[in-house]
Amino acid sequence: MALKLIIGNKNYSSWSLRPWMALKVAGIPFEEQLIPFETEDFKRIALSLSGTAKVPILIDGDVVLWESLAILEYLAEKFPAAGLWPKDKAARAQARVVANEMHAGFQAMRNELPVNFARRVIKRDLSPAVTANVRRIEALWVDCRTRFGAKAERGGPFLFGAFGNADAMYVPVVSRFHTYGVDVNPAARAYMDAVMALPAFKAWEAAGIAEPWLFAEDEVDWPVVHRADAK
Repeated sequence: MALKLIIGNKNYSSWSLRPWMALKVAGIPFEEQLIPFETEDFKRIALSLSGTAKVPILIDGDVVLWESLAILEYLAEKFPAAGLWPKDKAARAQARVVANEMHAGFQAMRNELPVNFARRVIKRDLSPAVTANVRRIEALWVDCRTRFGAKAERGGPFLFGAFGNADAMYVPVVSRFHTYGVDVNPAARAYMDAVMALPAFKAWEAAGIAEPWLFAEDEVDWPVVHRADAK
């Protein structure tokens, strides 16, 4: 039986994006079910499966997981050949640290720079709290690339060489920085460019832009909506 990943809107759902990217980049087959937010189907299905009425939800037979980082850990265990965590012990420990820091932190950035793939790229002024979040993330990316990524056995332009779970956790941040024109140093920008060049990223982005649903709470310019597909 194939894995099934239940997700929310691709334009806005940063948590859905994380395991979806890991599955796609690793080439792990799965069935996708998108349920739009704030619909009766969303509330009914998500609540019945998770008890939290939140997505993503991964279903693997009788195993049901409803939390992004737990899903990524499960995928790493089920598909060890995919290399979702680095093979090297020190790199693997660091990858888990930065993934958990993303999972638990950066609340100012989350609140002020919501994921919105369909928003046209327009630079946004950052509060001091968001600026501090950005500088911390920038430092994490550069440190991982310098200490581990550039020396990894499985080479590549990502945090630990090849794309893995740590990168999956930061894909929505890459999207945020791009959407709101956040300035970062050249090394961090190179990392963003590598993530955004992935076919999986491009596919999710195109699907998000094509979605018809709008949510005021994730539109920072509301009631004005700056759509990326507007001419």
